[in-house]
Amino acid sequence: MRSKRPARAVAGTTTLATMVAATLLMVPAPARATFGHADIKPIESNIAAKPWASATAGDGSANAGLAIDGDPTTSWHPGGTGARQRLTVDLGGTYDNLRKVTVTFPDRGVAHRYVVEASSEGRRWKTIADRSHNRAVSRGEVHLFTRPETRFVRLTFTGGPGRARAGVSELQVFNYLRDDLVLGADLSWMDDFQDRQYWVDPLAEDRGAGPHLLDVAKDRGMEYARLRIFNEPRSESTGRPTPVPRQGPERSLTSARWIKQRGMGLGIDFHYADSWADPSKQPKPRAWAERDFADLSRAVYDYTADYLDRLVKQGTTPEKVAVGNEVINGFMYGSEAAHIGTTDPPYFVDEADVYQSKPGGGLLWKYWKSTDPAERRLYDESWDRFTTLAAAGIEAVRDASPTSKVEIHVIVDKDADGLAKTMEFWDQFLTRVKAKGQDPDVLALSYYPEWHGTPEALDHNLHTMTIAYPGYEIDVAETAYPASGGDGSPVPGSPYPRTMQGQADAVQRVFQAANDVVNNRGSAVLVWEPAGYQPMFRAVPQKAGTWEPHASINVFNASRAKHILQDTVYTATTVGTAPKLPSAVRVLTTADDTITGVPVRWQPLPPGAADEPGEVTATGMTGKGPVTAVIDVVPRRGDHDVAAS
Repeated sequence: MRSKRPARAVAGTTTLATMVAATLLMVPAPARATFGHADIKPIESNIAAKPWASATAGDGSANAGLAIDGDPTTSWHPGGTGARQRLTVDLGGTYDNLRKVTVTFPDRGVAHRYVVEASSEGRRWKTIADRSHNRAVSRGEVHLFTRPETRFVRLTFTGGPGRARAGVSELQVFNYLRDDLVLGADLSWMDDFQDRQYWVDPLAEDRGAGPHLLDVAKDRGMEYARLRIFNEPRSESTGRPTPVPRQGPERSLTSARWIKQRGMGLGIDFHYADSWADPSKQPKPRAWAERDFADLSRAVYDYTADYLDRLVKQGTTPEKVAVGNEVINGFMYGSEAAHIGTTDPPYFVDEADVYQSKPGGGLLWKYWKSTDPAERRLYDESWDRFTTLAAAGIEAVRDASPTSKVEIHVIVDKDADGLAKTMEFWDQFLTRVKAKGQDPDVLALSYYPEWHGTPEALDHNLHTMTIAYPGYEIDVAETAYPASGGDGSPVPGSPYPRTMQGQADAVQRVFQAANDVVNNRGSAVLVWEPAGYQPMFRAVPQKAGTWEPHASINVFNASRAKHILQDTVYTATTVGTAPKLPSAVRVLTTADDTITGVPVRWQPLPPGAADEPGEVTATGMTGKGPVTAVIDVVPRRGDHDVAAS
């Protein structure tokens, strides 16, 4: 982070008739916390619509992509009537939590016969749905399934009544949030705010989880907490030690115990600085500032190993350790700062004779594309110094806490060269630390839309990293979004308003981006300081020093689907005939992968809704959520089946 200071809708055509406005069925209340409301639904994502997905036709016809273009008015049709009337969607990598396939056809009023299959590698197939003997007239169907490591989904037409024509308007494949995607937060400021009380419902007789921040955080679904570590906490402006060494090594040992006492995962984020380290500033710790480079490298190893040893001995072994914070420009700047031109933090510049007296680990990006031999030498030398220091940190983690994963955390700027620069970083970094005998486990990004671009840019950046470096986990190590300010207008780069609902939607969108990384490589998303920065809590006016969660914080609990519903029913009827809607629809329970039926109550159609050809929609409610029926009203043509599937 730059400056750290205190649905999806199913597409359809215009309906012939609209439903009565009055709702006779009770809709479940939106997810909520004590303060405010936010409508938070489980995340589902159509992977077939992602830019990295592709479609091919069995007969080689060139228009297969029309089946996954998100436009129901366009369709793929095979080029002939041969046996290879088949459409295969390649999702670009495997996914473990695909649960639903929806297929819609361009032709109304016919019974489509087909089989849907799934595969990991495109050779061995498992049947998702067999409609090869279907006699029910409908324009599509929702199929529920469970098959880990699915990459390919294939639909094969098996024939049908004479009027049935092979073709697909849309084939959608839905992904859901995995249980092993870690959702947490950087909660380092718990060290600053030890006198505050946090309650789920602070004005009620039963105030719920609390009074510690971590009690509410865990209750709201946070599984993991990260702690930043300043070597010797100092004022960012003066460079003098702070009166209370918050986020320093000693106090963070206590914070680590609080986290582990609650059964949460622990992350350690070494800044290797006495104050904030981020892309614009990476000061050396004062105690190391005047050391020769070899001594500096030993200090990194010794400090990292010693501190992790203390954590392990007190029973708080971290699950993950970040060697540096947002190190896209290197870290522990020294004399090379003259080439970098940094002016932050003030004490680093004001005391240049101390902080810039010896070489450090700053990267000389200004020479990245230079063809001048002297400048290229300076560029390479800066990379060698940086990766020597980083390798010392990685080695220390391996030696002192071998079960901890090692993370390297950078950013992708939203400017034209942002992703290219980050990919150059990974190429240089991974090549060089491997040559030094070390390797991280996790490649991580920060994501704040005002600095790092749109949600779609985040998708693209995560995918690009994963494809280029498939052996690593991919994290979003920091994200946040405001619930107020700017008259509610979205933050630059984001479509979401600065409201409680907008905050929930923005954070949930980052969860989705990490979950949609191919081959299940997305492993974690951490919200940055939700109790302080762009907060997900508010002060309670009636109670001093007491804070309660915004409804938006329910994204941690509400984003995972417990049940996947057959939420759309496609059927048909002839003009003048009331449609037959099913009394139950299917539901998949994710805990045990069972598919059962759940009763549905339908709203009545208005009188005369089926008197003319066209499309009618009906709404229903189940115990697991709402259902929509899409009903094709077709002319009487004689002899073909019209029945609810």
